[in-house]
Amino acid sequence: MDINLFKLCSGLKFLGYLMILLVLAIVAVSYYAVVVLTWAPRLLRGGLSSFLAFLVLLLFHLLLLLLSWSYFMVVLRDPGSVPENWRPVRDEENFEGDASYLPHEASGSGSTWPSSNGSEGRPPSGFCIRCQNGKPPRCHHCSICQRCVLKMDHHCVWVVNCVGACNYKFFLLFLLYTFLETTMDTLVLLPSFINFFSEAKDHSNSPGKLAVIFVAFVLNLAFALSLLCFLVMHGSLVFSNTTSIEEC
Repeated sequence: MDINLFKLCSGLKFLGYLMILLVLAIVAVSYYAVVVLTWAPRLLRGGLSSFLAFLVLLLFHLLLLLLSWSYFMVVLRDPGSVPENWRPVRDEENFEGDASYLPHEASGSGSTWPSSNGSEGRPPSGFCIRCQNGKPPRCHHCSICQRCVLKMDHHCVWVVNCVGACNYKFFLLFLLYTFLETTMDTLVLLPSFINFFSEAKDHSNSPGKLAVIFVAFVLNLAFALSLLCFLVMHGSLVFSNTTSIEEC
């Protein structure tokens, strides 16, 4: 019995749903540490401390709203599908004699493609044998989503979706807003993190509160540093008009 390994890759989608729950859990921990434990109580102090707390909470909720919107746009937006029975309008002129352009799965597959005069010939721009459909330039087949994606950048397990032509903008916005949010969380939790060791030693605060602040600070610092690397990488890809797949 033949086993299609590419179909087995679709099982990785379940991992993505767990990652969504992980994202929500990280947001919940950060919200509890920044808003409930650290800055919301300062609103009642009055004076400059209350004004600073108001600005911090306003910026926190604004960035949280923006990153949530961009995140769900990446999750829910179609990254770009190839129309059924797609073919270029002027296939004979654009790809005449260019056998090197065909993807590996199209060459030698024996697949034929109807030309404009009704006869069958070589696929004009590429042919996906798994989708049994034409493959436009810069289009790639995702083994997890089991379909071809226009200008596919990569399959992101954090959003349970491919990042392609139609949702790449929202993916970049999600990276930017999340980087700003995690950086801000790291900075506003830094004083509490510094006091963590003295408070833990003196038992001047509850262990649960100290643990939440410690975990939230470490998580936000780790995500801020990793997201900075992703922003630099994707920024260079945007300026060079290249995708992650093409770069690799």
